[in-house]
Amino acid sequence: MPPNALLLEGIHDAADIRLQADFIDVQRAPRISDANADVLKTAMSMGIRSRTNLDADTLLQLPALSTVGCFCIGTNQVDLNCAADAGIPVFNSPFSNTRSVAELVMGEIICLHRKLFDRSSGMHQGRWKKTASGAHEIRGRTLGILGYGHIGAQVSILAEAMGMRVLYHDHQPKLPLGNAIQVDSLDTLLQVSDVLTIHVPDTPLTQNLIDADAISKMKSNAFLLNNARGSIVDLGALAVALRTGHLRGAAIDVFPEEPTENDSSFGHELCGIENVILTPHIGGSTHEAQENIARDVAEKMAKFLTTGSTVGAVNLPEVALRDRSDQLRILHIHRNVPGVLSRLHATIAQVGLNINAEALDSSTNRSCVLLDVDPTNDPAVFEALGAMPETIRLHTFPPKSPEPSAQPV
Repeated sequence: MPPNALLLEGIHDAADIRLQADFIDVQRAPRISDANADVLKTAMSMGIRSRTNLDADTLLQLPALSTVGCFCIGTNQVDLNCAADAGIPVFNSPFSNTRSVAELVMGEIICLHRKLFDRSSGMHQGRWKKTASGAHEIRGRTLGILGYGHIGAQVSILAEAMGMRVLYHDHQPKLPLGNAIQVDSLDTLLQVSDVLTIHVPDTPLTQNLIDADAISKMKSNAFLLNNARGSIVDLGALAVALRTGHLRGAAIDVFPEEPTENDSSFGHELCGIENVILTPHIGGSTHEAQENIARDVAEKMAKFLTTGSTVGAVNLPEVALRDRSDQLRILHIHRNVPGVLSRLHATIAQVGLNINAEALDSSTNRSCVLLDVDPTNDPAVFEALGAMPETIRLHTFPPKSPEPSAQPV
């Protein structure tokens, strides 16, 4: 059967266009619980966003599933080890929302310095409060960026263009853009920044990184922004610092626990504090970002379904080969133990096939080998490769026809 994909959660239509360009059948459902049982049984690929939880039990109920596309930045909603154990590569789009998040950061910095949210709220409640008290330009202020990756670097350029002095701290040396300066420690960044914006991933090293002690080291009357991950900032300590006046304002887009449905009730100790901007995890929620994500993830899914490429997978080694339309392509995912590759080669040679191209990559536990071999319809080679005790998953991709197809075995 031709490859197919089930897309959930209102993924941007650009994904359909890219998948259908490779003759991949696309079906949609609002949630996995809304999908037809037969569709779930035969779904070779599934596209999700942050609300779908693909835990081990759910993955086991999807027998045909061969790849997952997370149309977002994070992949915490998928049991990555279980997926890898089943030979299911998981793809995401870690950089497609970079500009959207960077623009939100700059908007928040301006709004906090001018207390625009408080002034707007007052007007909506019928209060006219025209005053320059506590309102400042951002020009000449020092912006500290914690994490100088794609988003941090983009913020750096935008902030400098608006006249801010930019410092940053990263766990490894990074080439600065513009006139940004890398500082040698987080403590230094905390002590000199008028505004601290956070752009680091959720890892054991970053969890609760900005705790009460770190906040106490920040400049008096500084601002704190977190549009990264909800685990990084101790929000209780932040609330104390704001209520006591140590910090002058904050913008928080991510929380340790977040509602899973729109229009859910939300309550937090930061609610009601002056000059605090709270947003419901919308840093990358722009039409442009969602379209970019849809194209990026759909491209990776399509490449896997039609060529066996695992490039961009977050849970399996990355392999790819150039297109050779006259070849039978085999993707063999196996446990990384000695001797597998030699036996795989011997098995293919025993049935009289020549290996014309090969790519191999391994992690600690798993290996992916992608091969182009002489075309054959003899099932013996597939049965032999699938029967190897180290085999996790075997995929085959026949020579290209006018309507290319991929068939997991």
